[in-house]
Amino acid sequence: MDYLFLILGLALLLVGANYLVDASVAIAQRAKISNFIIGLTIVGIGTSAPELFVSIQSALTGHGDIAMGNVLGSNIANVFLILGVTAIILPFEINRQQTRRDIPIGIAAALLVFLLANDSLIPGIGGNSLSRLDGIVLLVFFIIYMAVVILKKGQNPNEALAEADEEASSSLTGKNVWLLWGIAAVSLAALLWGGNLFLESAKSLAAAWGMSEAVISITIVAVGTSLPELITAIIAALKKNPQLALGNVIGSNVFNMLMILGVSASIKPYALDSINIVDYGVAILAAVLTWVVVFTFGKRKFDRIEGFIFVAIYIGYTAYLLMR
Repeated sequence: MDYLFLILGLALLLVGANYLVDASVAIAQRAKISNFIIGLTIVGIGTSAPELFVSIQSALTGHGDIAMGNVLGSNIANVFLILGVTAIILPFEINRQQTRRDIPIGIAAALLVFLLANDSLIPGIGGNSLSRLDGIVLLVFFIIYMAVVILKKGQNPNEALAEADEEASSSLTGKNVWLLWGIAAVSLAALLWGGNLFLESAKSLAAAWGMSEAVISITIVAVGTSLPELITAIIAALKKNPQLALGNVIGSNVFNMLMILGVSASIKPYALDSINIVDYGVAILAAVLTWVVVFTFGKRKFDRIEGFIFVAIYIGYTAYLLMR
């Protein structure tokens, strides 16, 4: 039953997130909110809704390792698995903005989380945790990141507006407003129920398999909540637009590190017992190697050989987790 509940919980998370975003976008458009604001807020946050709900529920129930493992695992899977598979299907170019701004911000976010979460690095402190102050610090940096994004988009207003129109498309546009609110409410309930079902079944499976909550969250929970990004990346590659995957992955990883961990820790601080320095190190490595590929083999290009290397690293890290 745990396997069934895990799949059912994941399905509710993914479907609930999709319809919540669609309904919220349509409601915002009815309220005459600009597509630019909708794209930055509803669409941006909505795509990370599965990770957000799982992490918040993990923090509230005292399972900090799952909250952190979900974020670290999602970021690691986003880079090594999703970008790796995308590059294998179709190598793609990396533009200057991603090299100079987006990728370095991703590296900085990973380093910041490492420093805030590893209290035991300070002499005299025995355990690791993410405090409410740590959460607030992460949220402050998230606000700064969003301000940088908005200012950058303001330099190319026509391009930004065209991108916003594309991001703010919804299959529910034009529907009755009460129907939209009803869909939003049901979708939110599906997210809450699905997140709880997914979390409880993952904990049960961890106990049954003799695994720590950190390992189960970095593997099964993280890959499950990263499925939307994986599907989007594969479709983008098959449609000959693989560079879209890189932008989605970098944005998602920054959201995960700063917004999701910031919100969950601000709501309820939590201890980190079985997340070890290797896990943080691999997440930082993922961010750094995303920048390194700019200068190796075909410069400013994510090559097929780099894709195979990334997937191999992910397989190796997963094997290490299972042995651990």
